[in-house]
Amino acid sequence: MFEEASEVFDNMFKSSFPLTFIVFIPAVLILVSPLPAEAAHEFTVYRMQQYDLQGQPYGTRNAILNTEARTVEAEVLSRRCVIMRLVDFSYEEYQKALRQSAGAVVIILPKNMSAVPQDIVQQFMELEPEMLATETIVPIYFAMEDDELLSIYTQTLTSSSSQGSLSAAEGRHSSATVLLHTATANGFQMVTSGAQSKAISDWAITSLEGRLAGVGGEDLPTIVLVAHYDSFGVAPWLSYGADSNGSGVSMLLELARLFSKLYTYKRTHAGYNLLFFVSGGGKFNYQGTKRWLEDNLDHTDSSLLQDNVAFVLCLDTVGNGDTLHLHVSKPPKEGTPQYSLLKELESVVASQYPEVKFSMVHKKINLADDMLAWEHERFGIRRLPAFTLSHLPSHRLARRSSIMDVRPHVDVKKLSRNTKVMAEALARVVYNLTEKGTPGDLQIFTEQMQVQEEQLSAVVDWLTAQPRAAQLLDKDSSVVSTLEYHLGHYLKDVKRHYVKADKRDPEFVFYDQLKQTMNAYRVKPAIFDLLLAVCIAAYLGMMYLAIQASQNSRSSLHDLTPTNAPTHTLISSGAEKTDSYEFLIY
Repeated sequence: MFEEASEVFDNMFKSSFPLTFIVFIPAVLILVSPLPAEAAHEFTVYRMQQYDLQGQPYGTRNAILNTEARTVEAEVLSRRCVIMRLVDFSYEEYQKALRQSAGAVVIILPKNMSAVPQDIVQQFMELEPEMLATETIVPIYFAMEDDELLSIYTQTLTSSSSQGSLSAAEGRHSSATVLLHTATANGFQMVTSGAQSKAISDWAITSLEGRLAGVGGEDLPTIVLVAHYDSFGVAPWLSYGADSNGSGVSMLLELARLFSKLYTYKRTHAGYNLLFFVSGGGKFNYQGTKRWLEDNLDHTDSSLLQDNVAFVLCLDTVGNGDTLHLHVSKPPKEGTPQYSLLKELESVVASQYPEVKFSMVHKKINLADDMLAWEHERFGIRRLPAFTLSHLPSHRLARRSSIMDVRPHVDVKKLSRNTKVMAEALARVVYNLTEKGTPGDLQIFTEQMQVQEEQLSAVVDWLTAQPRAAQLLDKDSSVVSTLEYHLGHYLKDVKRHYVKADKRDPEFVFYDQLKQTMNAYRVKPAIFDLLLAVCIAAYLGMMYLAIQASQNSRSSLHDLTPTNAPTHTLISSGAEKTDSYEFLIY
C-alpha cells in the first residue's frame, strides 16, 4: 500500500508540479498545526467586590468577558483584556487601563501570598480601598498564578511590548513591517463562562449571641464582649481575614472558655453577667451589630442590654504586634467600670508584660462618614459605654480590609499573650481585685486555667481555611454553624440573630457571580484572516497565471512547426509490428 501511495505522489510531482504544490502544502500545514487542546487553558477567576451600601455602589458592575488579551505595555488597550501581575502592579497602570476603556482587567496573584515581598504587600493593601472607592463598569478579576497562566502572560507581554515598540518606531519602519508583525503575532481570547451579575435577594446576615449569668441578684451589671467574624478584601473569594478578624474571634472564644470554667464553681461565680456576641456584617458598617441593638433596645422588654451595662469591649485585630491600644469615643470617667478596665489593662501590661506598649486612643464618632471607624461606635451611638481593643493604632490601616491578611500575619504567641492580658484585666474587674488590694503581678490564669495557645492556633487555622466575606456566608454556612457549636459548648442560651436588607430602602445589596471559570483561547488577530485571504488569493492568482503561461508556451511551440517540411521516415519491419518515427529536417 505504501509503495502504491509513493508511486502516486511521485507521478504527481512529475506530471503536474503546480497541482502538487496546491494540494500538498496545505495538507502539510494541517498536519503540523497544534492540537486544539494545546490552544486553550481553563482557570478560576475571582471577581472584584460588587455591593451597594447605603445606596452608594462600590466595585465593578460587570461580570462578562470576551475579548483579546493585552498587557499595559501595548499602545491600544481599548476593548482588550489587560493582564497584570501583582509583582508588577501599579495604580497608575491600572488607571491607564480604565481610562482607555479596557474590556477587562485580570490581576495575577502568586500562589504563595505570604512569600510576596513586604513592600509589594503594603503597597497593594493601600491601593485596595482606592480600587473599591468608586464603581467601574469594567470587569476586574483576580487569578492565582500557575505555569500555563504565567506562559500566557509572558507571550502576551512579548507581543504587547513588540507592538508598542513598533508603533513608536513607525517613522523608521515601513507600515508594511508593522502590519506584518501585528498580523502574525500570537494572541489569546479571554472568555468567562458565567452570566451577568445580579442582585441577591433576601440575603440574611447571621450573628450569634450567648451568655454567662452572674450570681448575687437579678439586677446585675453586664459586660458585653464582641467580635465580628466576617472578612473583607478587594475580592470576596480571596478574603481570609486572618488578623482582622480571625484573631478577635479566636480571643473571644478563648475568653468564653476560661470564664465558663470560672462561672461553673460557686467560689468563682462572679456578680457580673457576661454577654458574648459574634457579629456578622462587620465589614459592611457593622450591620449585624446595628440590627442586634435595635432588636434588644427597641423591640423587646427583656434584654441584658436594657439593664445595667458596665461596658462593651470589642475585639478587633489582636493577633500581632507589641502594642495594644484601647480605642474609645469618649474617655471613661473615674469610678466607672470602664475606667477600672483601662487601669487594670495598664497594670497588667506594666507588671507582667513590660515589652508591650499600651495606650488609650480617643477618637470622636463622626456621623458624617459613610463608614464607622470601629465596632464600638455602634454601641456609642446608642449611648452604651464601649471601646475596642486592637494592636493597630488607627482604623485607617489597610490590613483590616485586605486580601493580603492571610494566616502568616497572625503570630500565635503574641495572640496568646494578648489574650492573657485581656483575661487577666477582665477578671480583675469582674472580681473587684483592685479594691481588695491585689497586686498587679498576681496571675489568675495559670496551670489548668491558663490560656491554651494550641486552641487559639486551631481556631485561627480553621477560620483562615476558607474565605469569610459576608456575601459568601449565608445562614446555612459551615462557618456559622461551627461558631454556634463552639459557643454552645461554653455558654448558655446561644441563639442566632438575622438581618435582611429593607426591600424599599436597602441598607446593603450583595451581588452574585463572584467566582467564575475563564478560558484563554490561542487566536490570531482579526487582521491575520484578512492578510491570509490576500495571500491565498495572490498565490492562486500566480498559480493561474503560471498555468496559463505554460499552456500558451506549448501552443506557440506547436504553431512554429512547418506543415510542408520534408520528412524522412524510418521503417523498421519485424515479424509482429512496424514502428515509424518522423524527424523534422531543417
